[in-house]
Amino acid sequence: MSSYLITGAKIVGGEVADVLIDNGEIVAIGTNLETPEDIETIDAKGLIALPGLVDLHTHLREPGREDAETVLTGTRAAALGGFTAVFAMANTDPVADTAGVVEQVWRLGRDAGYADVYPIGAVTVGRKGTQLAELGAMADSAAHVRVFSDDGDCVWDAALMRRALEYVKAFDGVIAQHAQEPRLTQGAQMNEGALSGVLGLTGWPSVAEEAIIARDILLNAHVGSKLHIRHLSTKGSVEIVRAAKKRGYNVTAEVTPHHLLLTEDLATTYNPVFKVNPPLRTKADVEAVREGLADGTIDIVATDHAPHPVEDKDCEWSAAAFGMLGLETALSVVQHTMVDSGMMSWADVADRMSVRPARFGQLADQGRPLAAGSPANLVLLDPSVTRRIVPSESASLSRNTPYDGMELPGKVVATFLRGTPTVLDGRLVR
Repeated sequence: MSSYLITGAKIVGGEVADVLIDNGEIVAIGTNLETPEDIETIDAKGLIALPGLVDLHTHLREPGREDAETVLTGTRAAALGGFTAVFAMANTDPVADTAGVVEQVWRLGRDAGYADVYPIGAVTVGRKGTQLAELGAMADSAAHVRVFSDDGDCVWDAALMRRALEYVKAFDGVIAQHAQEPRLTQGAQMNEGALSGVLGLTGWPSVAEEAIIARDILLNAHVGSKLHIRHLSTKGSVEIVRAAKKRGYNVTAEVTPHHLLLTEDLATTYNPVFKVNPPLRTKADVEAVREGLADGTIDIVATDHAPHPVEDKDCEWSAAAFGMLGLETALSVVQHTMVDSGMMSWADVADRMSVRPARFGQLADQGRPLAAGSPANLVLLDPSVTRRIVPSESASLSRNTPYDGMELPGKVVATFLRGTPTVLDGRLVR
């Protein structure tokens, strides 16, 4: 491993200091540091140093849909976005519902080397919602799975959800719910409201999300387990989670960057790149989720990076797949919506995008404070740069970014994974 001296960085947006990295860890932070003669120096004047970001919600598609993404290409995109760890969702083909599949994904991530990959196991067999998957076997596997989700589908059966919450208590696991009552969203295409009526697209009511969240919070309070809400998107959902936390219920929640910025108005273009699950909501919903993230009601920003090949998006809206890219733009969107608006500090960003997701996922060497003795997982961001998003420049195999042509602030200059740069000068290393 090489030694690096990062000079003049703003540590988590605060004090200016140098960071000495050696043998995979942060050796010292300060000024006038004693350094080896052969050290490589990185001028970080004007740059912000953050702990490496951790994404709790990434679709890497492998195995089965390598035409959309692979573990290698997905983790390259992650590194360019400042992420040093990602949690890989279970909706692969075959579904990650056995120890064998989660171990395969874990090994692919280890071999790729651009970011740590932690598989998420499915809650039910085949994500079909009828029978619990091999939760214990996945937990005991080499992948050491602790988070389980049928994301893309809701665990809609209340009795089965209760059993899942009870089961994971044995190994301190978490059930991460995709909150969508399927009987209220059959054929749904966009947020339900006046605009969906005008556009002639089947509406997706907010209550379909909110009803499942309320039910599962009560189930979890009864069981005494751990519940996490995926991609919360409505004002009502924020209010439900906020009330639950005030009552001391053990629930956490995440919001995506696109739900912090984009609204249902984009559906007027009929461009399927804006078709996502849950759908883009109203301006009032966007304002509510921003407030919820700022005050800590929403614990985590998670990308829900969902790559799709061209044929799955370049078609009519009703036939198009749900989902958007997110890894390479997440930090920029959060800067734009939360930091530049004055709603959050860079320390808050580190908390919501690194510290909390790492703690939630029970990662020992990720999400650690930038301090002597911590693993050298960190990102250097230039907040002064404005960049135009060009899909063809993405490291992902897919091009379905909703930010095509948009000007967004901030650019990742360097990403270090255990002291080794995966991104340097804004470009992938290796």
